[in-house]
Amino acid sequence: MSTPYIPCLDLDTYVNGTEEQRKQFSDELGKAFNDSGFVTITNHGVSQELIDKLYKNIQQMFALPVEVKRKYEKPELAGQRGYTSAGKETAKGAKTADLKEFWQIGQTVSDNDPIKNEYPDNEYLEEIPEFNAVTREIYQKLESNGKYLLRAIATYLGLPIDYFDKHVHNGNSILRGIHYFPIEDPDSIPDDAVRAGAHEDINLITLLIGASADGLEVLTRSNEWLPIKAHHTDIVVNVGDMLQRLTNNKLRSTTHRVVNPPRELMKTSRYSVPFFLHPRSEMDLTSLDSCIDAAHPKVYSDMTAGEYLDERLREIGLKK
Repeated sequence: MSTPYIPCLDLDTYVNGTEEQRKQFSDELGKAFNDSGFVTITNHGVSQELIDKLYKNIQQMFALPVEVKRKYEKPELAGQRGYTSAGKETAKGAKTADLKEFWQIGQTVSDNDPIKNEYPDNEYLEEIPEFNAVTREIYQKLESNGKYLLRAIATYLGLPIDYFDKHVHNGNSILRGIHYFPIEDPDSIPDDAVRAGAHEDINLITLLIGASADGLEVLTRSNEWLPIKAHHTDIVVNVGDMLQRLTNNKLRSTTHRVVNPPRELMKTSRYSVPFFLHPRSEMDLTSLDSCIDAAHPKVYSDMTAGEYLDERLREIGLKK
């Protein structure tokens, strides 16, 4: 059985490289997404100093008293902004909630785009002012990286290089800081309780800056769970469900999970910061004609990104 192909790609060779280098990057990206569904990215322009500052602020935020964090919990926003406490999100099809809490930051529209009216304001964390500036900077850098990656994907799919540009300008992307909290009494949790149940991401692509501990695993095409080992400096990128729908399964959304640590490490925390790159709500996710043929008949119904997001938020328990 072949080992899944999870390459480490140099984003700078795409951003500043020759046409030949950009084509090679695009081919490698497409091959990896067809094989394992994951790649790791280096030379992405996010400094180690900024990554360290991000994780310091994320840890400080989750260390705040529960009653302080709950000031920023807005159930009416379905977890899309501010704080979401433990026990609220469940993997699609699972019966037990994930062992985590999280904080979400969304788009800030700085031009006169009327889509601003669709987005709630971000919650401003008064107790740690630096947190707001650091997470905003990370958001902007990952959004920029994501646009380059989507251009490489467009080339791989035989689309115009700027195919995704208008769809992700002021898109509904989310930066999520996650705390997989310590389990003080492992015997007290349900047998099926895990840090993050097996799931696929909703969006186009996900960019994840490292993590503070191991635990991320992906389900390979041969149906085996493979631990992802990425350096803290790398960005891990995977395909989400929206891109899968658009490409009629040519690029498959990757099933992944975060497993519980060994029993002796149960009382430790794990922190993670994924960036979910979403398009604007009006983007049509109807499968591309170029991805449909006799051998690959159309699988998905037609819907917009906004309609699909609404459906999925209900399935994972964040929206009633």
